[in-house]
Amino acid sequence: MTEFLIERLGAQGDGIAETEAGPVFLPFTLPGERVEAQMRGDRAVLERVLSPSPERVEPPCPHFGVCGGCSLQHMSAASYAVWKRQILIDTLAHRGFSDLPVAEAIISAPGSRRRAGLKAERLKDKVILGFSERQSHRLVDVTSCPVLRPEIVAFLGPLRAFLRSAMKAKAEITVTLSDRGLDVALSGVILKTMQDRMRFADFAESADLARLTVDGETVLERRVPMVTFGDVPVPLPSNAFLQATKDGEAALQASIAEALAGATKVVDLFAGLGTFSFPLAATAAVHAVEGDAQMVAAFTRAAGARKLVKVTAETRDLFRNPLRVNEFKGVDAVVMDPPRAGAQAQTEMLAQARVPRLALVSCNPGSFARDARVLVDVGYEIDWIRPVDQFLWSPHLELVASFVLR
Repeated sequence: MTEFLIERLGAQGDGIAETEAGPVFLPFTLPGERVEAQMRGDRAVLERVLSPSPERVEPPCPHFGVCGGCSLQHMSAASYAVWKRQILIDTLAHRGFSDLPVAEAIISAPGSRRRAGLKAERLKDKVILGFSERQSHRLVDVTSCPVLRPEIVAFLGPLRAFLRSAMKAKAEITVTLSDRGLDVALSGVILKTMQDRMRFADFAESADLARLTVDGETVLERRVPMVTFGDVPVPLPSNAFLQATKDGEAALQASIAEALAGATKVVDLFAGLGTFSFPLAATAAVHAVEGDAQMVAAFTRAAGARKLVKVTAETRDLFRNPLRVNEFKGVDAVVMDPPRAGAQAQTEMLAQARVPRLALVSCNPGSFARDARVLVDVGYEIDWIRPVDQFLWSPHLELVASFVLR
């Protein structure tokens, strides 16, 4: 057994102790704590906290420490918010951006996550349903979760009971809370006969699901799942991208409205279902560009139903075929929310187009910094950056940034 002094938290939320042999990473510890732990390579397994930090709190989840979903439930809310903001500051500084105006982090509340990707495994006559253990492929049998919306947590019991007779050796489940109820997508289940189909439909009825799909095929749609952006209801395709929490989504929307205030002609790149397009359409003409044809179809139906004549959309792979400079003619603002890899090719076109104002959303500070460098090098200034945390008690982080051409 070895005693360590925790000096700081790393980017993944592990405590870091400096030793003569180099840094040692200790999960579930906090800065200033003295702990006892057993060494395993450059990592250590916590055995006992000798002197706890005043920022240490009781984790709210009985699965914490085993479940791989959360790493920081033992940290006070105030310290956690400071750490989340510091992750962004440190990442940007490491990539050459220092002294940027980084706002306070906006943190989604407990019980607000509206989508869960679950796994299930059959062990004899028992079904294990939940998330992967920390650094393991084994599953934690989750009975409660303080991160998820209560409607999803309440569904875990009925789902587990149904899977006992419906699944193969392993199954995967995505549960999304839409405006009209739960949208459930299953894979790895037994659906061969008409009797099987009736059994699945009965389950959807008894659980009051809005929709149940199996391997991409709709088994029963009792209500079309919908999400609302601004005041526009949009049909939700199964497994379509959706911001993880409503309050996080609202924070991003408000930030983009702030960054693009007064714009009259906006292009929304990687637009998804219209998360940002429809709120912006209240005051501007918006052209949305998205690579997923299903999402564009849903977007177009929603715009048509509301007769939004100043809102248009196109299906386009922005990685292979980014919008060219001439396509930004007359555009006074752009919002872009690319996947985790960022959007280097499209950013290079934006830099040449010199649109006056940009709002960039990113779920990866590293790829954001790379793309931001392209813009800053041609004369854009970063007015502000705002961290938005939709993945409570984890190291994952989103951000939104305002760019102005000087």
